Amino acid sequence: MTRPVEPAMHGGMTGLEAGDTAGNYLLFAQVEAAVRSPDYETLARAVAEDQVVLAFLDRLPSAKRQPNLLFASARAVLGEPATPATLHDLVAQRPALLRHVMASRRTQTNEAARCAVLLPALALLDGPLALLEVGAAAGLTLFPDVYSYDYEGRFLAGIDGEAPVLQCRAIGPVPIPSRLPDVVWRAGIDLQPLDVTDDDDVAWLSCLVWPGEADRSERLEQAVAAVRKRPPTIHRGDLLDDLHQVSAEVPPGATLVVYHSAVLAYVSEEKRRAFASAVSELGALWLSNEGDGVLNCIGVGLRAPGSFLLVRDGHEVLAKTDPHGTWIEWLDEPRGSPPDQPSPRSGQAEVVTSGRMMRPPLTPTSRTGP
Repeated sequence: MTRPVEPAMHGGMTGLEAGDTAGNYLLFAQVEAAVRSPDYETLARAVAEDQVVLAFLDRLPSAKRQPNLLFASARAVLGEPATPATLHDLVAQRPALLRHVMASRRTQTNEAARCAVLLPALALLDGPLALLEVGAAAGLTLFPDVYSYDYEGRFLAGIDGEAPVLQCRAIGPVPIPSRLPDVVWRAGIDLQPLDVTDDDDVAWLSCLVWPGEADRSERLEQAVAAVRKRPPTIHRGDLLDDLHQVSAEVPPGATLVVYHSAVLAYVSEEKRRAFASAVSELGALWLSNEGDGVLNCIGVGLRAPGSFLLVRDGHEVLAKTDPHGTWIEWLDEPRGSPPDQPSPRSGQAEVVTSGRMMRPPLTPTSRTGP
């Protein structure tokens, strides 16, 4: 009988927590897969009891043992999502091939729908904006002004009518904007950038979509098509070591926003603290969209098991968010905001608390940046 696993309290991505590999896969099954993908819940539970697969994983570096990476790599090799039986056979019969894929690839979900939970926070800022995303992968979340949005009937049109419409459920006083941000510059940093124009890299993004989430597959295809029209600049580098050099390219007069989703969980707590200091030194606005507990090391104490927390400047918890961007729950008051530092607002946002909203008059933002 499988045992229940309590979420780790130190913070991190589900499946990356310190502890035994079997326990991490059970945690992944219970906290993430159970509500999203029955197939992956079954697969993760099977891994937790498969001594052949566990032995294979335990010979890998700890950062390479995570469920998302194993399952996506198996899908890349098999050409379809793995089952407990096909994964066992793959590990038993072709371990070197699977190990090679896992060593050469990273978990880079790059879900475009995360723009829908970042947008309300961006709408509170004075523009024009310069967007710098760390852990940008292929750059699909560098284009909040390109996509369109539907917050349960409140519609905002992006600048590309063929780009996907991102559906997002708004809970609480979400400051849904009446217009999209004016983005004049955008760039990314990633240890292993993906090229949105490269079919192999796009195929890897497809492997990271979970079975049973057809909407994500369709959205990925549409987002890739939109971004291929305007490929972003993604610098190969480290989020800490290369931050200052890349940010030096920001044009004068633009508000620099440094942001990330599901990135800091993959670095040490020491590096998270150093990154927080580096962003502060830049004078940039920092938006973090990370898993429960990831920013505990710098004093963010609010718990949100199974959810992400949208945090501004390392201390203001603005909202709880769905890890894949399908809902956002705005807090009545930002948690941790110093009383002498009111939240900046640009007048672009309207607070929505409940009910369906009428479609507002909207002038789409002209694309003035890369």
